[in-house]
Amino acid sequence: MIKMRRVLSIFRKEIYHIVRDPFTLIMALVMPVIMVLMFGSAVEFNVQNVATTYIDESKTPSSLTFLNLLGSSKYFQLTSTDNIFSGYKRMEREQAKALIIIPPTFEYDVLGNNTGHIQILLDGTDNTAIGAIGGYIGFVQAKACSEICKITEHSTVKLVPKFLFNPELNSQWFIVPGLAAVVMAILSILLTALTISREWERGSMELLLSTPVRPLEIVVGKIMPYAILGLVSVIVVYIVARTFYSVPFVGSHLVFFCGTILFLFAYLGLGLLVSTVVRNQQAAVQIAMAVGLMPSMLFSGFIFALEHMPFVFKCIATIFPARWYVTIARDQFLKGSSLQDLWLPFTALSISAYFIVQLCVAKFKRTLEQ
Repeated sequence: MIKMRRVLSIFRKEIYHIVRDPFTLIMALVMPVIMVLMFGSAVEFNVQNVATTYIDESKTPSSLTFLNLLGSSKYFQLTSTDNIFSGYKRMEREQAKALIIIPPTFEYDVLGNNTGHIQILLDGTDNTAIGAIGGYIGFVQAKACSEICKITEHSTVKLVPKFLFNPELNSQWFIVPGLAAVVMAILSILLTALTISREWERGSMELLLSTPVRPLEIVVGKIMPYAILGLVSVIVVYIVARTFYSVPFVGSHLVFFCGTILFLFAYLGLGLLVSTVVRNQQAAVQIAMAVGLMPSMLFSGFIFALEHMPFVFKCIATIFPARWYVTIARDQFLKGSSLQDLWLPFTALSISAYFIVQLCVAKFKRTLEQ
């Protein structure tokens, strides 16, 4: 049976160490702010100000209408050129992402035959932007067609899309809620692995084992401060998200907190496992970053959509708790689903956390008793 007096003694010892260690405090309090500001400002999925070169061989009101619509949007920055060779060279030098060629017969074909063609060459080296650029041009094309051909609203079907939960398709609203998983994963694994591997490296773990404190009480007492730091880091991410990026929170704080606790248990357990397998601080840092950072970035849906991954990688992603916590965090920020609606991610996260904690505590206890 665990005695709380012994656990609190280990807890106080670890608190004193954290207060005296600037690295731990910086990691817990400053790193979440830096990560949110960096990712929130640097990652942008909405392609804007695309450098575009055009060749207008038609020089008619119809081609001018198309170019005016293209240039008046915030998505394209137009630069004219005289021939295809110079436009191709601009794309080679990465001075342009797209080359638009309007043929001499453009207006005649549009008004006479309704078969006007415009050639668009896109830089295929940046395949992440190709789809967005093509969509923007398609929208401008439809609007230009209606103006050039004088199509009225009564003579055609007009589709008006409306985006739910993120009306402006704001990239920050997508990225920042998922950062809670990345920040917590790094802090939980890294700090937990460091503190226990430090005890092994310095030989103070043997001194702790010589005291009346039981191994499980040592584990609980040393993990508790970092569980608190993990919760503090989530609160920091929450405050920065709401304050700097105006990300809404329409869900339940209780549901969000429950998901956070489950995720925290899972990754504290992983940190415990790392410290059990590796008793050197340098190696512990490297493994902790590999186990904590890579899955949280690649297999959680934080940046890369899981729906577009091959089936094998989708199955691999289900193993990692970060995949389910990102779903819960984004849902509570933007959608506000109930606990009943989120039964699958909560069930999967609970199972992952339970098995990870059981495995790591059992492994750690066997290591201490050897």
